[in-house]
Formats: sequence, C-alpha cells, structure tokens
Amino acid sequence: MRVIISAGGTGGHIYPALAIAKKIKEKDSNSEILYIGTSNRMEKDIVPKEGFKFVGIKIEGLRRSLSLKNLKSAYLFLTGISKCKKIIKKFNPDVVIGVGGYVSAPVIYAAHKLKIKCCIHEQNSSFGVTNKFASNFADKIFVSFKSTINNIEDKNKVVYTGNPCSENAIKALPAKKEDYNLLSNKKLVLIVMGSLGSKTINEKMKSMLTLFNNKDYEVMFVTGKNYYNLYKKSRYTSNIKIVPYIDNMVSLLKKTDCLVSRAGASTLSEISSLCVPSILIPSPYVTENHQYKNAMDLVDKDAALIIQEKDLNGDILLRLVEKILNDKLFTNNLKKNLKKFEVRNSASMIYDELVKLVGDNNEKDN
Repeated sequence: MRVIISAGGTGGHIYPALAIAKKIKEKDSNSEILYIGTSNRMEKDIVPKEGFKFVGIKIEGLRRSLSLKNLKSAYLFLTGISKCKKIIKKFNPDVVIGVGGYVSAPVIYAAHKLKIKCCIHEQNSSFGVTNKFASNFADKIFVSFKSTINNIEDKNKVVYTGNPCSENAIKALPAKKEDYNLLSNKKLVLIVMGSLGSKTINEKMKSMLTLFNNKDYEVMFVTGKNYYNLYKKSRYTSNIKIVPYIDNMVSLLKKTDCLVSRAGASTLSEISSLCVPSILIPSPYVTENHQYKNAMDLVDKDAALIIQEKDLNGDILLRLVEKILNDKLFTNNLKKNLKKFEVRNSASMIYDELVKLVGDNNEKDN
C-alpha cells in the first residue's frame, strides 16, 4: 500500500499522524509512506527523525480578522495545490490521509481532484477549519469523540476510531518513580500545561503550590521550558517537585493518581486509555475554544473535573485534588466513566479502514 499522510503545525496533529504511519508499517512492512508537511514548522524535524520520507511545502493559515496577509495565504494555498498535485502524481498513492493543520487542506483537495481516495482524522470534539474544509472531499472521516458524529451530515462517511495516540499510551512501559526522585509509597499529583508551559498558570502556581506543602502525597509541577527559571528561588517542602520538562510523559501517567492538565486531544486520549483521574484546565487561547469542548465531552459524562482558567485559585485546586485522592468511591466512578471513552485499537482500526478503501479502489480499477 502506498500512502501519503499530511499533518502539521503542532504535536496534536503530528503525533497522531505518526502513530498512523507507524501502524501501517507495522501491519505492512512493504508499504511506502510519504509525509507532506509545512517546510518551516516542527514536523520538518520530527518526521525525518522517525524514518519517514518528508516533503515540505510553504503554506500559511488564514487570519480570522480582515488582513492583507490573507491575500498571501490564499496565494500560497493555490500554489500549494499545484505543488501537491505534482507530488501526488509522482508518488502515485493508493490513499491520502489528512490529520489536521492547514498544510493538509491543499493535500486533500489536490488528491480529490486527482481522484485518489482520501481520509481525514479529527482529533478534537469539534472540527477545525482545515478539516471542516477537507471533510467535503474525504471518502472517510475518522473521529476521536462520539459527539463529533452529530455534527457531520453524511454519517456513512464517519468512523469512530478514537485518537491513534491511545495505542502508544497503552503499550508504554510504566515509569520508575525513583527515576523522577519520587517515592513509591506516596500518591502522585502531576500538574502539566504542555511542553512550553502556560504563562498564566505559572504565575498562579507560584503561590498556589504553598497550599500543598507538607501533604502526605507528592506533587510534581512541570513548568514548561520557558518558565522554569521563575521557580529557581522558590522554596517548597520536599513533597513538591518542580521540573521544566518530562520526557516520555505517558510512562509517568501510568504512576499518576491525579493529573491536572490542559485538554488537548492527545492528552485526553491518553488519560482515557489509561483511566487517569484528571482535573482539566482548558486553554482559553486556542481556536474556537476547542479544548473546552474537548473537556466537556468527558465532564458531561462524569469522567473528569474541570476548572476554567479564569476561575482557577488555590482553594479550588486543592479541594478537587484531595477529592480525587481521598474519595475512593468518587474516583472509582471517574475511572469507570473514563473507560467508556477508551479505544484500545485506534490506529489499527484506521489501518483496517484504509485497507478497505484501497481494496474498493482496486476492485473498481479491475
């Protein structure tokens, strides 16, 4: 099977795309995969390191406000379609998959015009601008949340697959707490707001963390690389650990009793697959407030707790953390409801759907 995968801009798009690519190679070692991304974003470095052929194109997203820069974006989109058609003709794929980020829009559109089978995967509970556009040209639409199906007109196209990152989470080996200077006999509260961290949360946490001093559980706060220096002079008791970044976060999640985090799609797929009780603080700065919508999918089913960033204070955070740590009945109910969101074979389901599509295509050619 020859496959083109396109995704870009953020890890939330790139890592699910790579999970799909790796599953295809795992299932079919003879498959050929080409990744099309932007020429100036993080995928240009990440994808080649993972061993996949990479082609970058120059493209920018449209601004939501009136701006002359949108003329440049429109021009790059049109030239991007032309370039993608050349790439697609040369590679001659059986199927093309868009996994989000504005780079995938010209790829899917070009493939559709060339009568190549197309799929898209949406990580969030509501469609982003790119996937909303690309869904018009997709033969199959893979979604991470069941609620997304209600917003799609042609439900025959839709397959509920979950997020392909969930399989990686399940397979990950549990961390050794001692490697993180943590005690094996203490419960762990992990607080993390993404690899770069959040300015607002870091400013609030400096004082809020003092409420956790001398507790009988441990708190690890991941500041993000940009904000670690803010804490170098801070003094907390030994049960509180401050670190700038954690490699292989998913392994530590397997040892986490309470997670406090943003509500990105990949994070939610991981906590669902691992049944980690969580307090979600959605970022209010993302497009169409999609993290809040992601979080509410779990919150509405009593599978997670939520604090909006504007409401965050130490008293609320401490109360909810200790509710999860100390109220066994409540926490077991959270875990039971999280299980309903679990999709253990997401990437495998996507692979099977691709095989069906390619098979349909081959039958028509014959």
